[in-house]
Parts: sequence; structure tokens; C-alpha cells
Amino acid sequence: MDPFETLLARHRDAVERFVRFRLPAGEAEDVLQEVYITAYERFGQVRDEAGFKPWLLAIARSRCADWYRQRARRREVSLDALQETVLTQSRMGPVEAVAVRDAVERLEPTDRQVLVMAYWEQLPQRDIARRLGVPLGTVKSRLHNARERFRAAYPYPDTKGDDRMKKTKLPEILPAYTIEPDPRPPFRVCWEELDGWLCVPKPGERISWGIYEQPGGRRTEWTDMAVAGQAEIHGLPGVEIAAVQHDAEDYYRTGSVNELERRFVAQLADGYVRYLAESHMENGVRKLFTFLDGPCFLDNWGYGPDNRGRPTAMVPRGILRRERDTVTGAQKPDCPDVVGRYAVTIGGKRYDTVCVMDACCFNDAVVSEDYLDENGRTVLWRRFNRDDWALDHFGGRPWSEQLPDNQRLTVNGRTYVHWYDCITDYIL
Repeated sequence: MDPFETLLARHRDAVERFVRFRLPAGEAEDVLQEVYITAYERFGQVRDEAGFKPWLLAIARSRCADWYRQRARRREVSLDALQETVLTQSRMGPVEAVAVRDAVERLEPTDRQVLVMAYWEQLPQRDIARRLGVPLGTVKSRLHNARERFRAAYPYPDTKGDDRMKKTKLPEILPAYTIEPDPRPPFRVCWEELDGWLCVPKPGERISWGIYEQPGGRRTEWTDMAVAGQAEIHGLPGVEIAAVQHDAEDYYRTGSVNELERRFVAQLADGYVRYLAESHMENGVRKLFTFLDGPCFLDNWGYGPDNRGRPTAMVPRGILRRERDTVTGAQKPDCPDVVGRYAVTIGGKRYDTVCVMDACCFNDAVVSEDYLDENGRTVLWRRFNRDDWALDHFGGRPWSEQLPDNQRLTVNGRTYVHWYDCITDYIL
């Protein structure tokens, strides 16, 4: 292969993930061909191999922006509609940005108008002036003032020095709970929480959640999470989330089990929720992983093809079937699935919930149950281990021997054993 083909083969996966993340399904292939043609024609600009990947991604970013600009020109923006929602660009094109809706609704119509033209339609200021019939200087002044008023209307919480990141309302012992099947059909629920970390990636969101071992229900660790502000990874918008794990195992050899800090960038858009980046300290070094880093990110934080994300609309899809403690199906990587409706009573409070099970998405040796109320918030989360999961790290004996009194599930003929539960301060 010639030098161009060699370098392209080395970085093709990264650029394809980048483009497919940003464009609607079915649109990426044509744009990728444009990227490759442009890169081939301009390959003489590359001075060394180390600069090829960022150069190639810059071309991809430009071509994606071109695609959105062309689409924006074909679509009229209704200012009346903007009183209900704000349009923003995402992988699936113009979508509702619920996170900024309240702030934008508090702006004057002239502010909304100029912001949409500048940032959604990406019009030059001279074109905005011609469309509005005002001098260019007026557009510049309006745009400056609109940005300032938006910033004032859309604050992000500062988590530094917040006492909530240092103490918790979570009980040391898990309150007693019961789970009773409800014969009624499951209700439809919008589930916007991040898988496994139970925080909704929206401005102003905070949550604390604890892990409780079984049997006994003793709290073994707890985590505070708070959305810290806006963030962008490789051109994708999201929010940054600060997470502090307390009393946790020293996973990353920091020397402390009191406060392990982790940072996420996550995105809620297009009916999906997903992680875009994760970082933590390891041996005194800040480690940062993004969705372009391949298996080292996707195997731990990814979800679905090309990390498309988990759908937020939860309805039974027939992927999993559950009869009491027996589960069948779970052969496809597009779980989770709603497996029934249940009344969960915990701490004296009764919740009408649907049970969402994940039996193979994250790891085929791990099964989870997430009991969600009508608000799409977790009331109770339960984890089960396959009988042979991670035995070298946890004593070498099957989980059915280590935890003989814990509940068991049979999933496609394999035994899974209840390990621990999670609750959040949402139910307290």
C-alpha cells in the first residue's frame, strides 16, 4: 500500500466512528466518501504521520458541518415553535435541546431570533442583517447582548466546596423492600438516566446513590454526582458530570479509598442517552478516554452499534421473556428490555414500577434489574453475577457457594446470583 492507504487503514475506524456519531443513519457513507476523496487530494499537506489523524478528523468535521449547513438552508425555522423548544444540532440532525429550553424561553423574541440565525442556521452576520433589514452594527450588538442574557439565564451549578459532595443522606443499612408482580401491562416510561450511574445528564442535576451488599444490606460505598457544566468532545455537545466515590475500593491505585474522583461527559439527545468520555486518576496520572478510543472506552462505557447510546423510550420489545426467576431470550446485544410491571415497597413507600432487565448489553456474565417509576427514575437497582463471574478476584468459589441464601435467576439455562443493590436519594 502507498503511504496514504497505510495511514488511512490505521485511522479509518476512528474517522468512521466520528462521522457516524454526528450524522443520521444512512447519511454517513456519502459524507465519508467525501472525506476520503478530500484527504487523498490534499495528502500532500501532511508533513508527518503523527499529524495525519487530527488532520483527517478536521476534514471529517468540516464535511459534517457542510452537511448540516445544507440541511439548515432547506428548512425554515418557526419562531412560534421556538417558544416551545430550542433546536440544536446532533447526530440525528435538528432536535429538541430540552436542557436549554427554560433559559431560552425567558429570552425576548429578538434574542431568540438572532441566536437561532447565528448558531442553528449558521448565517454570517451580514446575511442576518439583510434578512432582518437592520444595519450590521445592530446585528453585532443584538448578538452580543443575546449571548450575555442567555448565559445569565442558563447558569450551571458550581460543585466546588459544596457540602453535598462530602456527606450523604443515604442510610447505612438498606431499608427492607418487597417486589410484587403486577398483572397490569407495563406503562411506557422515558428513562434518561445513565446506565449504571443513575444520573440524568441535564444541567442542574444532582444525585447520590449507594451500593448495598446482599445478604445483610450493609452500605459498602456511595457516590455523589453533579452536572458541572457544558462540555464538548470531538465536536459533540454534552455536559460534564463530576462523580466522587466514597469508601470505594482503590480501583486506580490512588492511595485513598475515601474520595475517588471521576469525570464524565455524557449526552442526552435524539431519544438516546450515552457516555462520550470518562476520566479518572491512576497512579497520579489523569487518564482520559473518549468514544474514539475504541475498545478501551466502548467495552466499558459504550452502548449499541458505534456507541449510538441507549434508547430513552422504554417499552416491552419481546427481546427478553421472564417467568418468575427464569429469563429467556437475551441473545441480542440490543437489550435492555421491559419484562413486567411490579409494585416495589421500600422504606415504607410503595412505587408502581416497570422492571427493565439488561442480560447481555454490558457483559454476558452480568444481569441487572432496574425498577423505574413513572418519572423514569430508579427506585431500586439490583445486580446478579453469573455463577462463574470473576472468580479469581472474588475467592475462587462459584457465587452460588459464596452467597448460598441469595436469590438466583436462570438466564438461558445459566445460573446468576444476586450480589448487591443500589438506591438513590431520589426515594428518600
